[in-house]
Amino acid sequence: MSRPGTRPLIGVTTYRQVTQWWSWDRDAALVPGGYLDTVVAAGGWPVLLPPLGEGVAEEGDAVAVTRMAGALVEALDGLVVIGGGDVAADRYGHDADERNGGVNPFRDELELQLLDAALERDVPVLAICRGHQVLNVLLGGTLVQQLPDLLGSTRHQPQAGAFGEVTVVTEPGTIVRGLLGERPVVLCSHHQAIEELGDALLVSARSDDGVIEAVEVLGRTFAVGVQWHPEERGDVRLFAGLVDAARQRTGRSQQPKKEQA
Repeated sequence: MSRPGTRPLIGVTTYRQVTQWWSWDRDAALVPGGYLDTVVAAGGWPVLLPPLGEGVAEEGDAVAVTRMAGALVEALDGLVVIGGGDVAADRYGHDADERNGGVNPFRDELELQLLDAALERDVPVLAICRGHQVLNVLLGGTLVQQLPDLLGSTRHQPQAGAFGEVTVVTEPGTIVRGLLGERPVVLCSHHQAIEELGDALLVSARSDDGVIEAVEVLGRTFAVGVQWHPEERGDVRLFAGLVDAARQRTGRSQQPKKEQA
């Protein structure tokens, strides 16, 4: 955990996949640079948290992953769970749609365990796009697997790898309203969304077509999920909220305990 006067340590989850760079074509852990730049701009210091791969841990080795996740979260001041491929449908009790993609059971397991450990310890959390969905699944919610089928529109993801502008309406009294105002215009790129809301989640923003675009975990200092991508525009506001909460938590945890009489 960071010391007073230093940048809070913000864990950032990553992809794990075969990737090309220069003359290399290798299995790698990676994260889009926008997440890292926005954490730094908000005053934090990013720490990458890659999922394990085959040959390192057996799929479903939940005990080892739980221990690792708990130890990682203990060393952090905040957590960002980034976007990416689809959450495995069996995690929320559905049969998988054949059009889903990018499913990684190791990443699912790690991110679920990291979020669980962070919520248990009240470590500040910002969950983005896929992370927003993982948060909902962790708390017992389900997902719409093909949002265009439900809406009859691809406005939330015009095409793979593209972003659509969406206006969301935030709820009064929420963290998201306080940081972003009433009707922010955001960049979305998602074909899935929250269907049944998880336990202890408060909806803090919806799009004009009714899609849940932001949630907050009740009873936690800062645990926010957003379906859009603030890092794509370098929008520091949500990240600044996370870092501020991390600083406050660090200050509290390092205050000397009063002796009992």
